[in-house]
Amino acid sequence: MPSSSASHMPGRRSWLDGAALYQIYPLSFRDGNGDGWGDLAGVYEGLDHVAALGVDAIWLSPFYTSPLADFGYDIADHKAVDPRMGDLAAFDRVLAKAHRLGMRVLLDLVLGHTSQMHPWFAESRRSRDNDKADWFVWADPSPDGSPPNNWLSVFGGPAWSWEPRRRQYYLHHFLPQQPTLNYRSAALTDAMMDVARFWLDRGVDGFRVDAVDFLARDPGLRSNPPVDAHPYEFPAKLFGMQMHIHDMMHADVRAVLERLRRVTDDYDDRVLLGELSSQPGAAERIARYTAPGGLHSAYTLDLPKRPFTPQGFRTALMAADSYGHTCWSFSNHDVERAASRWWPAGADPARFEALLAVLMSTLPGTICLYQGDELGLGQAELEYEHLRDPFGLNYWPEFKGRDGSRTPMPWTPEAPNAGFCPQNARPWLPVDRAHLSRAVAVQERRNASALSVWRAALGLRRTHPALSTGALTHVDEDGAVLSFARDSGDSRIVCAFNFSTQPAACALPAGDLRPIQIPVAPGTPEPRMEGGLLTLPPLGVFLGEG
Repeated sequence: MPSSSASHMPGRRSWLDGAALYQIYPLSFRDGNGDGWGDLAGVYEGLDHVAALGVDAIWLSPFYTSPLADFGYDIADHKAVDPRMGDLAAFDRVLAKAHRLGMRVLLDLVLGHTSQMHPWFAESRRSRDNDKADWFVWADPSPDGSPPNNWLSVFGGPAWSWEPRRRQYYLHHFLPQQPTLNYRSAALTDAMMDVARFWLDRGVDGFRVDAVDFLARDPGLRSNPPVDAHPYEFPAKLFGMQMHIHDMMHADVRAVLERLRRVTDDYDDRVLLGELSSQPGAAERIARYTAPGGLHSAYTLDLPKRPFTPQGFRTALMAADSYGHTCWSFSNHDVERAASRWWPAGADPARFEALLAVLMSTLPGTICLYQGDELGLGQAELEYEHLRDPFGLNYWPEFKGRDGSRTPMPWTPEAPNAGFCPQNARPWLPVDRAHLSRAVAVQERRNASALSVWRAALGLRRTHPALSTGALTHVDEDGAVLSFARDSGDSRIVCAFNFSTQPAACALPAGDLRPIQIPVAPGTPEPRMEGGLLTLPPLGVFLGEG
């Protein structure tokens, strides 16, 4: 296929452009107080490990007061730490240590909904004429008493629940315990901006904004049309049967983001990273949301759903180059781990881990590792009785939920519960026995471990500006091989990746290239260059400067 020479080179607008992030899901990272739940004291203990990777910042998933119906994303107090997780003093210690180690800190800002237990919702649901009556999305029933429209919850069932005190339905895009906030209320908007200021005043470096596409919807509450008026079969998740043109992705999302951006711009060097859904048109929405005055960068849940092919990555790269400021997330707390999801059948796991590490470290924009990626952790297999995720409980066995990507980090294989929590504590999710051989302590002792490969790959990104902030050019795919170049003006680096378990060849751009030493699995053959033709071993990688 002919290569594409990209000409768009977005200017660097913040420290986030080119940065490497590390997501910490505190409940599963480390237990510092011995109760079986990860907490801020555990985060504090584990920060040295994260800093040794060479990342620029951490994204800290929710630790706020929560009944844990959705394990942190149902918040009862946005300005307080859940007692299971510590207190504000514990957070301040985490923030100070991260800064001492040279890492910035992004907090999860859940703008779209609260917990049903939040005092705001307790007041709003009491009547239609109280001070917070319009802080959530309320609607009258249809004439027959059914919900106002056909909108569905992502987690299953209608997106509406009846509140007898108000004689109205309230909207919830996820669980009924997560009522949706209404940004057409000026008072609610002010209150959420005060939440952002509270954490910015404490010194955080910005926010990862949760579920951006769900922040606004059609004010007329029109029903969504079906994807297919005459479906041949019904999927397990009925959410996929609708075209979500009215319940989410409304143009008013941009206004909410602009308001938040004005707040963060009152502080020096703070940034906003957004999470977008996997709905069609994600690249265009990244462009809209990251245009000047909005988010600094955004990632989409669409990428993990794509097959692991050079064609798919070429499409994603060209879209990212054309449509704004992209963050690349291969794994996170919401999706199956990449080491399992994308692993080619029969592939050498060590070679595949090295390919993933170098590929991510050479991508343009922002990159984000999820805890355990650096260990090459695969998806944990859990029995039904061990599940906690309501998403998985609703759809078992067709969809096993997100718990398999949230099991505790393995620190020391010989220690009880792999060092996540003490012997007398029961971890909130079971430790996967298959993860013990990949524990941090094991990999620290091995030179060719996944951990050492990730450290080396991230080191390449730091030491070669072309890989972090250079323009993207010459994007191509040739059968099993993806190739592209990164050009900083002073330096050009050509990158090639063989996605196949067989040797593969590709033509490289003209010019002399000096091979760059890269981390590889033991026993991986060297790439061969003859003229302008490069031959890569199975799952092989080549970086050349020139």
